[in-house]
Order: sequence, then structure tokens, then C-alpha cells
Amino acid sequence: MGSVGGASPEQDAGVDAAAPVCVTGATGYVGSSLVRTLLRRGHRVHATARDPAKAWRMLSAVEGKERLRVFRADMAEEGSFDGAVAGCAALFHVAASMDLHLGPDQAQHDVEERVRSQVLEPATRGTINVLRSCVRAGTVRRVVFTSSVSTLSSAAATTAGAEKAVVDESCLRDLDDVWATKPIGWVYILSKRVAEEAAFVFARENGIHLVSVVLPTVAGPFLTPAVPTSVQLLLSPVTRDPKLYALLASVHARFGCVPLAHVQDACDAHVFLMDAPAAHGRYLCAAGSHPMSHIARLLSSSYPPFKPAERLSEDFDAGSRPSVVSSKRLLDLGFRFQHDVTSILTDIVAQCVDHGFLEQQPA
Repeated sequence: MGSVGGASPEQDAGVDAAAPVCVTGATGYVGSSLVRTLLRRGHRVHATARDPAKAWRMLSAVEGKERLRVFRADMAEEGSFDGAVAGCAALFHVAASMDLHLGPDQAQHDVEERVRSQVLEPATRGTINVLRSCVRAGTVRRVVFTSSVSTLSSAAATTAGAEKAVVDESCLRDLDDVWATKPIGWVYILSKRVAEEAAFVFARENGIHLVSVVLPTVAGPFLTPAVPTSVQLLLSPVTRDPKLYALLASVHARFGCVPLAHVQDACDAHVFLMDAPAAHGRYLCAAGSHPMSHIARLLSSSYPPFKPAERLSEDFDAGSRPSVVSSKRLLDLGFRFQHDVTSILTDIVAQCVDHGFLEQQPA
């Protein structure tokens, strides 16, 4: 199983509501949505981006933008987050490197060393750079780290005769197994795991109160100019994108279902964990998990041109019972989801039709 996080922190004095909060990765899907959520709730926000002009274009129409400041910062540059974090009461570390593909000229015999040197070490170093800025600021009371369900494994039923296995925060994927089997998305899996583990170790050693939000496939309305990858992933049965379709099938094969969260619930969970004094460790944030057959039926209902083919049931027949992907730990803390799978699919179909990513539905 493994563990990331650790024991409960000492009593937390809470986050100063009058102080600004910082969001890294403000031009990404979750990052931009989180900035909007915080501004709507009246917070002052310091958003970071490698390209501030791009961030302003995305966020210029957001309600409360007069309380927004955008800072240039790059995870590869030591100290570049100092200005953004200065004076902040909390930091949301959403930014993550998505440049996880090795070039076609890179020989198989040295692929693992290249992953370590070109992906894992920069991902870890970048995360620590951000956290060092928090230490130097001296004002950050809470760091909320965005993790991924890709770091979780399927779980065998823990009770004899149990019909369903339960997947929760404790079901961490074994890193040695990922290195050995190299499943679809293995470089991303390793990147998220090692960065999160390094963040918790650094936080414990430096007195930072850090919690982690483990996100499943996130979908819903988006501010980004391009359709987010996670939305494209969920729509891959419609678009038949081969790489994303294979990745979605891989997720389904691992859990026997597809764990989902609406982007607004994901953002609300981040803010909730910033404010909850008792929060510590990792929190899985999945509103539900659904067999692909169910998702396909709802997609067809939301987007009539989509007619699920027989091949879909074959591609997503994992031959195993679906797991229960449990957010009990988050729910026990008091969080409540507001969106179900139907609203997730309705929202993404409507915006993707308007965006031109899906063809216009017939009248």
C-alpha cells in the first residue's frame, strides 16, 4: 500500500481570511477554475503563470478580478515564486509539468534514466522550489497540493466474500511495479507520486501544514482556450481519439469503473481543505465512480449523435467487479458534493458543442 502524509498536525490557528492566497498553475484547467472560485468567494488571489499575459486573457472577465494579481513564476527557477507567495496565508499548488513525453530518438535502454533526470527530478525540484518560497514568506498557514487518482491502485476486497473492493487514499500504487510494468501514463504516474511524496516530506521537516486533494477525472465548464485534456478523455468514446480512449480504458480496467468529479466540486474541495482546521494528509475527491456502459448511455442522452458501438462494451469489459472509489474521509470532514455524473456530462457536451470540439447537435 504505502503511505504519504503522516500524523495529524499540531493545532492549526487557521487561515487569515483577510490575507491573499496563492494559486500556482493559473492557466490550467483546475487552476483557472480555482482562481475564479476564490475570487467569487471574496478572496484576494495571487495567481502564478509562466505567461502572465495568457493568464490575464483567460481571467479578464472573471467576477472579482480587481482582487486578482498575476505573477510570472516558473517551477524550474529557484525563488521565482517568492513575490507571489509573499504575504499569503495559504497556497494551492496546482501547477504540474505536463511535458512528460520522451522524444522518439531516445533509446529504450536509457529510457528509465531519462525519465528520472528529465521528468522526476525537475518535478520534485519544482515542487520544493514552491514550498521553499512558502518557508521564506513566513505567513503561509496551509498548503493544498493537487494530486491525482493515477497514484492509486485497485484494491482487493478486504473482507472475505465482499462484493466490491474499496479504493481510498491508502491504496497507493507501488512504484516498483509502475517502473516494471510501465502501464499507460506511467511517466505521469511516477511524476505525481514522487512530487507529492517529496512535498509531504519537505512540509514535515519545515513545519508546513500541507494537505493533498486526490482528483479523479475532472470535467465540467472550462476557462481555458483549448478543451482540457480530462474533458477530452471523458469524451474519447465520442471522438475516438486513440490515445485518450486507450487511457480511459486503462483507468476503467484498473478500477472497474471511471471515478469522476465536477470541476466546481474539485475547486470547492480545495477551498474547504484550506479552511478546515482538522484537515491533514490525503483526501480523495470523487463524487462517484461509474461503469463506462453507464457513462456511455448518459453521453448518448446528452449528445444524440453519439451511438455507443458494440466495441465499446468489449473495450471496457475489464472482467472484474467495479470498485467503490471512496471519498469517505473527505465526507467525514464535512464536505458535500453538489454535482452528479449527469450534470458533469451535460455541462461538457454543451460547452464542447459551443466550442466546436463536438459537431452541432441536430435541431
